[in-house]
Amino acid sequence: MNPLPIGDATLEIFTGDLTSLEVDAIVNAANTSLLGGGGVDGAIHRAAGPGLLEECRGLNGCETGDAKITGGYDLPAKHVIHAVGPVWYGGQKGEAEKLASCYRRALELAGEHRLKSIAFPAISCGVYAFPLDQAARIATRTVAELCRERVASVTRVIFCCFGGDVTKAYEEALDELAPRM
Repeated sequence: MNPLPIGDATLEIFTGDLTSLEVDAIVNAANTSLLGGGGVDGAIHRAAGPGLLEECRGLNGCETGDAKITGGYDLPAKHVIHAVGPVWYGGQKGEAEKLASCYRRALELAGEHRLKSIAFPAISCGVYAFPLDQAARIATRTVAELCRERVASVTRVIFCCFGGDVTKAYEEALDELAPRM
């Protein structure tokens, strides 16, 4: 799929390793402690090295739906934005709003730090069990809305997908957006 232009930004899909991307910031699908975990979170902490954990210890955690920023340390990305997504409880506990808030807060932090490029994983779609198709639509709509409103300085947004099923869900979500843009 070709990049989708929205406002001054482009939205694109990349299938591969988030920790390999040379962007201003990668987004970590973090837990509330910010001290590492499994999946994307663990991979980012391993790739970034011990400096990331040390900085995260000083942040005193993060609430679900919010995000905090750190340095990138040994990653090619200059920064890591740690976004805490919701655990899926069937959709009756504000999960959609909290997931949208993660993407919104990450872009707001990118704007505050004048970052131009950012890469997101599929937040909450691993062990937190958020349904992938719903999460992809929430992610792409939220990001597109903020790019259209020029909330942040970001000109390049990458949805980094780890596997074909994730890529397909994000392609379908962006396809739904294209006619509206």
